[in-house]
Amino acid sequence: MEEKKKQQLQDNEAQKQAFLEDFNNGLHRIGRCMLIVSIILLVGVPFVIGAINGVTPSPKGFLVGFAKVGIIYIPVAIVEFLVYTPMLGVGGSYLAFITGNVTNMKIPCAMNARDIAKTKVGTPENEIISTISVATSAIVTTLVIVAGVILMIPLRPVLENPVLVPAFDNVVPALFGALGLKYFMKSPKIAAIPVLSMTLLCVLVPAAISQTSLLMIPAGGMALLIGWVLFKKGKL
Repeated sequence: MEEKKKQQLQDNEAQKQAFLEDFNNGLHRIGRCMLIVSIILLVGVPFVIGAINGVTPSPKGFLVGFAKVGIIYIPVAIVEFLVYTPMLGVGGSYLAFITGNVTNMKIPCAMNARDIAKTKVGTPENEIISTISVATSAIVTTLVIVAGVILMIPLRPVLENPVLVPAFDNVVPALFGALGLKYFMKSPKIAAIPVLSMTLLCVLVPAAISQTSLLMIPAGGMALLIGWVLFKKGKL
């Protein structure tokens, strides 16, 4: 009887892995096609509009401007890809990197959905939950933007009220403070040094507060290194 149960569990696991592989292969095909289309639109449309109006920048000017931005954002993009892809899964990653707002919208949505559904990274359930949560976030964001555009003029006096400005300035820190604490408490050994180091850096160098994308690189590197050392020592 026990052998039959074990065999059944093994068969179920094999079916799950086969489903996950087929599911991911389909997502890769669709995701790559959509990425190509998105890149063509993002890069092509400005050049087409510029060519029509006769204001296309010179190749030299374009390369100089791209270099100034790329030297910062290319390393950040690589780090974000390495850090966020395991959290989002295949489908969620394609959707998130195409639609944007990865850090402030897609990651919190995917992580909360995973916690609610109690799924684990790398499982078929997590892939499906992550994809659905990121897609839902993208749809809701689009609807909110549409509503915001329609209501922009009527709500402008309220949104520009000096009393509310400090509240809007602290929405993102409040959001990530609440979300981050829960995950810091799960792995205090890994989180303690990066959190304290980045906090001290921002206190000593206030200008660093506006460079959160760059701070991800050293903070993520420290977390990975600490996690690897603790894992090797068997303390995780």
